[in-house]
Amino acid sequence: MTTQATTVPEGSTPSGAGPLGRVRDRAQLGLCAALAVAGVVVIVDASRLGPVTSSNDPIGPKAMPFLVGGLLLLVSVLYTVDVLRGGVGEAEEGEDVELGQAADWRTVAILAGAFVLNALLIEPLGWVISGALLFALSAFALGNRHHVRGLAVGIAMSLATFYAFAIGLGVNLPAGVLQGIL
Repeated sequence: MTTQATTVPEGSTPSGAGPLGRVRDRAQLGLCAALAVAGVVVIVDASRLGPVTSSNDPIGPKAMPFLVGGLLLLVSVLYTVDVLRGGVGEAEEGEDVELGQAADWRTVAILAGAFVLNALLIEPLGWVISGALLFALSAFALGNRHHVRGLAVGIAMSLATFYAFAIGLGVNLPAGVLQGIL
């Protein structure tokens, strides 16, 4: 099978090409349109929010969706301009994945089990214990063989997130069996 090269007469551009003969990528323009639609949906949805009377914040919770929707529209416009000027994304180098190799279902099963175990244990044992187990089991599934260190890092991270949520955000995660201690 032979391929025949097509030539473009001098001074003209190929079909779908923009200024300076650069080919426009319709998929990127589709993404620009999707971002714009998402921005409009967020803004329209935010405009339907009723007045919030329980907030002590003078701005209120309505400001955030308007900000997000506006930023989505801004990114859509800037991205559209870039695509129309011929900008293209950097080619993906690919990941270090052997496509001919079978999936590692053991790792997937251990990770899924860790998440299910976390969901089952978070109320009775509390976030600190279930979060530490989640981290340690996930690290084990992904190849960590230093079990004590994995558990210690898991405890440190779950304690840090427990107090970050409690102090920083005012959200109390379940303390479980450590109720009187934490």
